[in-house]
Amino acid sequence: MKASRLAAAGALAASAVVVLSSPAFAHVSVQPEGTAAKGGYAVVDFKVPNERDDASTTKLEVSFPTDHPLVSVLPQPMDGWRVEVTRAKLAKPVELEGEKITEAVTKVIWTADGKGIQPGYFQKFPLSVGALPKDTDELVFKALQTYSDKEVVRWIEVQQDGQAEPENPAPVLTLSDASADGHAQGSGSEASAAKTGNTAAGTSASVSASDSADSSDTTARVLGVVGIAVGTLGVAYGVLAGRRRTDA
Repeated sequence: MKASRLAAAGALAASAVVVLSSPAFAHVSVQPEGTAAKGGYAVVDFKVPNERDDASTTKLEVSFPTDHPLVSVLPQPMDGWRVEVTRAKLAKPVELEGEKITEAVTKVIWTADGKGIQPGYFQKFPLSVGALPKDTDELVFKALQTYSDKEVVRWIEVQQDGQAEPENPAPVLTLSDASADGHAQGSGSEASAAKTGNTAAGTSASVSASDSADSSDTTARVLGVVGIAVGTLGVAYGVLAGRRRTDA
């Protein structure tokens, strides 16, 4: 009887570890390398995990918002991937720093030349974008993820206030306020770099910061899982010990 109770407690602890370590956020997302300040320029990463055991991700198609168009979108060259940037005329021209803008980037497509993102891996797709809008707190993108078996996963569902996260949420870029002196962070040198295409130095520094953040997040999750597992085993041990004393 005692052995069966101990086995049950172990199974409970193991199930807690499995649940907590599952990829709760395994969907296409977008995050800035550093900050994405309103009115400025930023390098952003579209993070794409491969969620299939028997197929690779071979294509990513990201549609850009037309209500807050981005004029400058510069992709970073990536080994093993071809990239295509599509521009189109805007239904309604917008004013940007005194200039009338009639067209903007509407879509960016990455297509694998080789194996793509294989099972058990993820890939970041960086872009230098700007100028970021000043009249919104976030930008919503819609992404299509294509696998080598031709399956297409549509990450296009928009999160609604007060409701649970949808099954296939669209990537959302949160924008920060401009700095206290009234200037958007990154709107100076990054803006110039975006216009000339010379973003290599800034991108290198930002990638290091992003990798560090990913590492810290992974460590925190692992420690959390271990803590839950140890706590569960402790409770189970306490129950068994109490029952042994009662039996005695």
